[in-house]
Amino acid sequence: MRSNRRFTILATIASAGLLWVTAFATQIEPAVRAQAPTQTAPAPQKTQTPAPAVAATGEFAGDDTCGACHEDVAKKLSSSLHGKSAHPRTPAAATNRACETCHGPGKEHAETGDKTKIRVFAAMAPREASATCLTCHSRSNHALWEGSPHDVRNISCTTCHSVHDPKSPTSQLRTATVTQTCVTCHKQEAAKLQRFGHMPVREGKLECTSCHNPHGTTNVRLLKTGNWISESCVGCHTEKRGPYLWDHAPVREACSTCHDPHGSNQERMLVAKLPMLCQRCHIGTKHPSTIYDQTQLDKGSNRLIGRGCVNCHTQIHGSNSPAGHAFLR
Repeated sequence: MRSNRRFTILATIASAGLLWVTAFATQIEPAVRAQAPTQTAPAPQKTQTPAPAVAATGEFAGDDTCGACHEDVAKKLSSSLHGKSAHPRTPAAATNRACETCHGPGKEHAETGDKTKIRVFAAMAPREASATCLTCHSRSNHALWEGSPHDVRNISCTTCHSVHDPKSPTSQLRTATVTQTCVTCHKQEAAKLQRFGHMPVREGKLECTSCHNPHGTTNVRLLKTGNWISESCVGCHTEKRGPYLWDHAPVREACSTCHDPHGSNQERMLVAKLPMLCQRCHIGTKHPSTIYDQTQLDKGSNRLIGRGCVNCHTQIHGSNSPAGHAFLR
């Protein structure tokens, strides 16, 4: 009896719960239908007919047509790196479109003779001309060209390079050497090269690109090595690298504080004579530093004759001696 009564109670409770859920769902369904977006049948998709492919004869004139008028230019191109079809990244790798790879489709230009219908680099804005070159030359040394000092000063690739009439054996420069190309603008640095008797750049042992990358770097003054001037210098002058127990502040900051890498009238390419170079900073030390002071001539006659603080302070780039704070020998 008890089990039958318990079953009856549970059945009654279940039936009541089912009725409550059914009533709640009946009330909710209209609201849900009102909020649901009306679904429309998808519009039939229009079959797109593929655009007709532009035939090579429709826009492009072809190398034979270009060479018929520009015969000398075509010959020079064929003997340059851009004219080597064996390399897949050269303009000549495009079949019968070596000229138009850079100058753009030229059929209309060939038919009318209108120069505005072809890409003429001499008439283009510098950045537009460089953008064409960067479609291929965008890696390695050229990766940082955009935003570089030369780029922001409206120097284009064609300012230094010539595809059709290069004078240098490498890099297709407008002049015979890298240095001759650089000195067309950097005349002050070119004049400094003549000041020093032994100048590796003038002797052909170095060139401007030995230290600089004209296409852009992350370093100052387009230097190739390191992140500041001294790192570039110690790439060759390794004996001055350090680190030192006692380092000289000007050496740590920049070698160009005391030396002019492009040339100087002073020994060791110093920017000023000794001891005046040292006296630019050391104007008050334990011994009289201003040796031309009339009250100190008798006390500093030795330094006046010797004319050099480095006679005693020989370790001027830095010292690892425990007693080397004065950079003495």
